[in-house]
Amino acid sequence: MAQITEIAADVFRISTYVPSIDLQFNQFLVCDDEALLYHTGMKGLFPAVRDAVATILPPETIRWIGFSHFEADECGALAEWQALAPSATAICTFVAKVVSVDDVVALRPARALADGETLATGRRRFRLLQTPHVPHCWEASLLFEETNGTLFCSDLFHQGGDVEPVTTADVVGRFRQTLIDYQRGPLANYLPYTSRTEPTLRRVAALKPRTVAPMHGSAFAGNGERALLDLAGVMRDVLGAPS
Repeated sequence: MAQITEIAADVFRISTYVPSIDLQFNQFLVCDDEALLYHTGMKGLFPAVRDAVATILPPETIRWIGFSHFEADECGALAEWQALAPSATAICTFVAKVVSVDDVVALRPARALADGETLATGRRRFRLLQTPHVPHCWEASLLFEETNGTLFCSDLFHQGGDVEPVTTADVVGRFRQTLIDYQRGPLANYLPYTSRTEPTLRRVAALKPRTVAPMHGSAFAGNGERALLDLAGVMRDVLGAPS
C-alpha cells in the first residue's frame, strides 16, 4: 500500500516501496484550485496511487500532470489518469511533447512549457526548468513550486531502501552510495555527467529550494541550494568528468 505524507503545506508524498528491488517510487500531489500530480508511476501502480489520491481529494479533479522525462515511473500511467480525470493535461518540455508524449502515451495533447515558463494553479506558481540530460534524457525538466519553494527533482537525490518520508539528514551521502552501487551493476551510467551537468545544477540551486522532492527516497527539508551544489560534486567525483 502507498504511504501518504504531507512534506510541505498541501504537498503530499505518495510512496510505494517495492521490496524486490529495495526501492521507493514517489508521486507528489499538490492541492490547489487546480490540483497537480507530479509523476504518475508505472501502470501497475495506478490503482494504489489512485486510491491514495482519493484519500486527499477526488482523483477525477486532477487538472495537471507533471513529470521530468519519458520513462515508465515518470509518466507510464498518464493515459489511465487522463481517462479518470477528464480535464487532466500533461505539462512537459516541447521536446517531450513532440518526440514521445503526445504520440505514445497521452490521451490528449500535452501542454509544452518553455524554459522558465510558469503555470499558475490558484495560490501556487510552478516554474518549469528545461534541463536536458539532468537527471537524464534529452527532454528532461524539473519543476519548481515558487510559492513555498518545493523542487520536484525526479531522479536527482535518488536513495535506495525503505527510508523515511522526509528528512533533514544527509541525503547527498545516500545519493553518493546509490551511484556507487549502480556503477557496479547493470544500471551503471544511470545518470550522465556532461559539460552541462554542473552549470544546470548551479542554476537550479540558485532557486534556493526549501524542500526537495525526489522520485526515489526521502524528501529533504533544509538548505536545498547547498544540497544541490554538493550533489553536483558527488556526480563529478563518482561519474567522472567527460573526456
